Amino acid sequence: MREILEAGLPALGIDVSCISNLEKFSTMLLEKNQVMNLTAITEPAQVATLHLLDSLSVLRGADFSGRRVVDVGTGAGFPGMPLAIARSDVSVTLLDSLGKRVRFLEEARQALGLENAVCVHGRAEEFAGDHRESFDIAVSRAVANLSVLCELCLPLVRVGGVFLAMKSTGCEAEVDAAGRAIRLLGGALRESLDYVIPGTDVTHRLVVIAKVSPTPKKYPRAFAQIKKQPL
Repeated sequence: MREILEAGLPALGIDVSCISNLEKFSTMLLEKNQVMNLTAITEPAQVATLHLLDSLSVLRGADFSGRRVVDVGTGAGFPGMPLAIARSDVSVTLLDSLGKRVRFLEEARQALGLENAVCVHGRAEEFAGDHRESFDIAVSRAVANLSVLCELCLPLVRVGGVFLAMKSTGCEAEVDAAGRAIRLLGGALRESLDYVIPGTDVTHRLVVIAKVSPTPKKYPRAFAQIKKQPL
């Protein structure tokens, strides 16, 4: 894992001094994965590429320097935890609806001494009540339709900020279908940015959505309605 990270991090403009903590987090992840379902990727080399370096590739989509970031549906901590480890100048809120995942992330945060990360147990549509338009950047690697993700994420982003959705290539139809939702929620599609994960031949895509106007107060709706009737 160390050799892969030593080769891959500089390609993303990241100092290799964070490798020890990335390794520690990976060890904690794989140990906890033996007693709860956190990841289907268990080979350390693949954790390095398909989790850590893929997560850090989100840095290609915006200037993160000094920014407040929320990772919506962080799951096992991706992309938020590697981001908090690699960039101490970034304030990261890791948001997830499953309490046991958040407890694991809080254990990891404390073990790694990450003062720039906060782990929150909650649903994004409810979290928006007290944190509306209070983040510079929202990121999500959650496996959900882009229209749904936009309603969960864009209300959290300030005007002038950005939402970065981490997707697979071939998502053109999904992005096109989300056009109405993006507009209704105060966003504007900036670009779809393809990138190759360092050390692999795997190509993923960042969908970059700028926040250009305030999100109407009626959004986000209750999740059952979001899921049943996407914008």
